[in-house]
Amino acid sequence: MITPAEIRNFSIVAHIDHGKSTLADRLMQISGTVSDRDMKDQLLDTMEIERERGITIKANTVRITYKARDGKMYILNLIDTPGHVDFTYEVSRSMRAVEGTLLLVDATQGVEAQTLANAYQAIDADHEIIPVLNKMDLPAAEPDRVLQQIVEVLGVDTDESLCVSAKTGEGVENVLEAIVTHLPAPTGDANAPLKALLVDSWYDAYLGVVVLVRIFDGCLRAGEQIRMMATDAVYTLDRLGTFRPDMRACDRLAAGEIGYLTASIKQVRDTVVGDTVTTARGGCPEAIPGVKPSTPVVYCGLFPLDNDDFRNLRSAIEKISLNDSSFTSEMESSTALGFGFRCGFLGLLHLDVIRERLEREYSLELITTAPSVIYQVHLKDGSCREVYNPADLPDLTLIDHIREPHIDATIITPDTYVGDIMQLCHQRRGVQSELTIHGSRAMLRFDLPLNEVVFDFHDRLKSISSGYASFDYTITGYKDGDLVKLQILVNAEPIDALSILVHRTSAEPRGRQMCEKLKELIPRHLFRIPIQAAVGGRIIARETLSALRKDVTAKCYGGDFTRKRKLLDRQKAGKKRMRKFGRVEIPQQAFISALRVEN
Repeated sequence: MITPAEIRNFSIVAHIDHGKSTLADRLMQISGTVSDRDMKDQLLDTMEIERERGITIKANTVRITYKARDGKMYILNLIDTPGHVDFTYEVSRSMRAVEGTLLLVDATQGVEAQTLANAYQAIDADHEIIPVLNKMDLPAAEPDRVLQQIVEVLGVDTDESLCVSAKTGEGVENVLEAIVTHLPAPTGDANAPLKALLVDSWYDAYLGVVVLVRIFDGCLRAGEQIRMMATDAVYTLDRLGTFRPDMRACDRLAAGEIGYLTASIKQVRDTVVGDTVTTARGGCPEAIPGVKPSTPVVYCGLFPLDNDDFRNLRSAIEKISLNDSSFTSEMESSTALGFGFRCGFLGLLHLDVIRERLEREYSLELITTAPSVIYQVHLKDGSCREVYNPADLPDLTLIDHIREPHIDATIITPDTYVGDIMQLCHQRRGVQSELTIHGSRAMLRFDLPLNEVVFDFHDRLKSISSGYASFDYTITGYKDGDLVKLQILVNAEPIDALSILVHRTSAEPRGRQMCEKLKELIPRHLFRIPIQAAVGGRIIARETLSALRKDVTAKCYGGDFTRKRKLLDRQKAGKKRMRKFGRVEIPQQAFISALRVEN
C-alpha cells in the first residue's frame, strides 16, 4: 500500500519553448517509465497540432515510479503544463493539484514574461519551487547571469537550483533526486471521508467522460457511489486508473494520488472543473475552495465558406466543445455570410488552434470575422448591455457611454528595443506604469485596452524586437473609452464581418486603410464597386474598384458609328442593373488581411 510519504506531486512550468515537454520526456525515459523502444519526442502532447507546432495546449499527467539513491521507491505524479499566455488557465488549475513546481528557465534566454507569470502562480499556490536551468549543452548558455535574473526579477531562492540539458539527458537524474529530497510529500488521511479535486475532464469515444482527480483525503474504490458537490449528482464508479503515460486501470486511489475515473457520465458539461468529489454516503462536509472558471476574452464569428456546410460546422463545434470546456459558442447569422457561430476563446492562439482543428479534422473551409472583446454598453435609460459583436451595437442615440476591458501587460525585452516597444504601446493607447532594467534586460508594464492587443499586437511586438521580446498580461477590469463603430460598406451593403469598434481618434485613418486594402483584395467585377468606411451615418473614407470592361464592339467591322454607340449604351445599362442586383464576392483572406494594422 502506498503512503503519502512515498508520493511527490509536481508540475513543470516555463515560458514557451524553454523545454518543458522535453524534460518530461527525459524524466520518463531515465526513470524507466517508458522504454527506449516506445520513446518519442513530446510523448505527453497527444494532439497532432501540438506535435506539429511544438507547443503544449492541454496539461497532461503521468505517473513515474523512481528508485532513489537511498534505495527507497517513490511515486512521482508529474503535470506538464502549457507555456503560452492563452493557456494560463491550464497552469492555474494544475497548480491546485500539486505541492511543488519545477521552474524551468532557458539558460541562453533567461527569465521571460511567462516565466514571471508562472512563478507568481506557484508562489500564490504556496509551492516549493526548484529552479532548473535548461539547454546547458548550448554554447550560448550563461547560467550565472540567468541565476542572478531569477533572484532579482522573481525573488526565488536559487540555492537548490539545477543545471541540465533535457535534450541530451545531462543532469536530469539530479532533477529526480531533487524532487524526492526537496519537494514536500502530500498531506492527507486515507481513513478520512473522501475529498478529491476535479482537475480536468474530457470525452473518450470508448469510455465516455473521463475525469482527472487529485485525492486529498480518503480513498476511491471501483464500484462505490460518488457525489459531485457542485451539481449534487450521484454516479457509480466504473473504472479507476493512472497514466503511465497510457491509461492503466487499478482498484483504488488513496490520499495524495492523482488518477482518473469513469462513471457513466453522459456529458462533459456535467463535470465542473474545481468541483469536489466525495462519496454519496458519509462524504466530506466542506468542499475544496474552487478553481476560478475560465472566461473567454476574445470573440469572433466562424462561418462556413459554403452555406451547405453549416450542419457539418455545427456538428464539429459540438465535438470540439466536448474536450475543451474553455471554448464557447452560440449560433448567429450575418447578411453577408449567412449562418454561423459566435465563438469565445482564451486568446488568439486558442482561436487559431480551434480554427485549424475544424479545418483539418472536419474538412471545413471557414471565414473568420474580426476578433473582438466584451464591451459594456451603458444606455441612456440606465441599463447596461454586454456586446460581444460590434455589429450588435445599439443605435448611437441610445448609448450614454461604452466601457472596454483593460489589461496589465508585462513585456520583457533586451534593452536595445525599449524605445520601439514603448512607441508601439503608446500607439495602442497604452499608459506606462513601470520600467525596470536588470543587466541588459528590461521589464516594462503598461495599462492597455484589450481590444488594441487581441488582433496583431503580439506579431508587431515580435517584429520590432527581432523575436526577443516576450509578452504576458492579466485582465484588470473595465474603463470608459471614447469608442465608435467603424462599418465597411461594399457596393452600399454593410459587411458585418468587418465591423469593428475603434477609438474615435483612429477611426478615419483606420477606415481609409481598410478601404485601400479591400480595393487590392477584392477581385474586379463587371460593374464598378464603391468601398466605403462609415461611422454612424457619416462616410469617412472611400475607394472605388473600377469595372472590368468587355469589348462589346469587337465584332463591328464597319458601318455607322451609331451601331457601336447602341452596343455601348446597352452595356452601360447592363452594368447599372448589375451593380444594383449583382453580388460582390469577397475572398476569404480579405477578411483577416483587411483588419491587420500597419505601422
